[in-house]
Amino acid sequence: MVFSSASFLFYFLPLVLTAYFASPKPAKNTVLLIASLFFYLWGGGRFTGMLLISITVNWLMGLWADRCEFQDKNTENPSKNSPKNSQKKIVLVSAWAFNIGVLGYYKYANFLTDQVNVVAPQFFSDWDDIILPIGISFFTFQALSYVIDVAEGITPVQKRWDRFALYVAFFPQLIAGPIVRYRDIASQIQRRSHSWGKVSQGMIRFAYGLVKKVVIADSVAQVAEATYESGVSLSFSAAWLGLAAYTVQLYFDFSGYSDMAIGLGRIFGFRFPENFCRPYSAISISDFWRRWHMTLSQWIRDYVYIPLGGSRQSSGVAYRNLAIAFLFTGIWHGANWTFILWGVYHGGWIILERWSNWKRENLSLIKTIVFRGITLLIVMVGWVIFRSKTVPDALNYYQHLVDMGASNSWTMDLQDAWNRQAQLCLGIGGAIALLPGHISLGRYLDWSTSPFAISARFAVAGIGFPLALLLSISNQFSAFLYFQF
Repeated sequence: MVFSSASFLFYFLPLVLTAYFASPKPAKNTVLLIASLFFYLWGGGRFTGMLLISITVNWLMGLWADRCEFQDKNTENPSKNSPKNSQKKIVLVSAWAFNIGVLGYYKYANFLTDQVNVVAPQFFSDWDDIILPIGISFFTFQALSYVIDVAEGITPVQKRWDRFALYVAFFPQLIAGPIVRYRDIASQIQRRSHSWGKVSQGMIRFAYGLVKKVVIADSVAQVAEATYESGVSLSFSAAWLGLAAYTVQLYFDFSGYSDMAIGLGRIFGFRFPENFCRPYSAISISDFWRRWHMTLSQWIRDYVYIPLGGSRQSSGVAYRNLAIAFLFTGIWHGANWTFILWGVYHGGWIILERWSNWKRENLSLIKTIVFRGITLLIVMVGWVIFRSKTVPDALNYYQHLVDMGASNSWTMDLQDAWNRQAQLCLGIGGAIALLPGHISLGRYLDWSTSPFAISARFAVAGIGFPLALLLSISNQFSAFLYFQF
């Protein structure tokens, strides 16, 4: 069940909203937990049991970690080598081993066996591919961060299983984020207020996300798919058109989901962290990663990069830590050499920026535009290997991007996909992504009282949202791209 499906929009969501707001305060969390487990059961099926196991094991580890922390606080002058401190380290190692072990088995076992079969096919000749549970990368990181934060004394332990289960399994952000830290919503799970103002804010944000996904992302998706088919011979113009379409599709697809998740959370009284902040306006790759999938970037910074030492030591160690962090980022996205190389690619640019001491502060308008253009080009070049199924496919696409002497003929699929709707949506999407924030809306829709913003809200509510609903009813939508991660 996806947010843009008719079953979610016209059946699941209205029933959950009715049950939630009709129930007394003590029962509201229970309603959300039951709804969330049903939501995952609908899409995850038999993997719901695995989700419950992950929730329970991490909840118990949190209690264990809290016990170690409590004992440390009641020990005068505890040393780093004290038995209690050693026990806390055991908790942390166990949490990492369990969560990364489960994630590694489901997400990377097929990839690893394929690599072994290349050199020694006799070892896994009878291997049956493992099905990837939907959303496992997201809810695993949420649960793991909770145990780490409890062990480090950053967040209070949650002694009630049902409240912790709601934190992990809450349906708006269960499948594709944002990756929420427990400390950010701990108080909201325990108590939160509701108002028509919050509901209306959430509905506007949800509507905006639905329009971004169904109207814009799905309209340009056919153009991207027509150019990224394996073995297709492309002209120079077709290759760049397909890359531009995928650049718009990926951003509006993923940020659209995040908008819907944040909007749904707001309706139910929760405030989730933002996941995007105009990433295609970045003036460097470092700036891009402060704006793109921000909750993942912050997670890897806090739980991988900083624990490794961050930039506190020598430049060489800092570069090493950056390389590991971005390798980890690439691996998180998928079990494929393309994702690994994509992570290495971005890590390399970050290290180059650090090494060259590339400062981009107090820039003139002209320099800002130039640096934005360079950064966007670097990001788009990276999207080629991110989107490609294999490394040879990516190399083939790169060849089309630089072969200006290739025939200008387009494939029949691309000609069909490049219709008026796709042209309009690519233009609108590009404008929203690239123009200044006060012109291109974004979260500006949520709070501004200017006539322009109010008119935009009416346009989204009166034109874009009904159109998105019609497309959803007719099943003219696709699954969210980040569901595969």
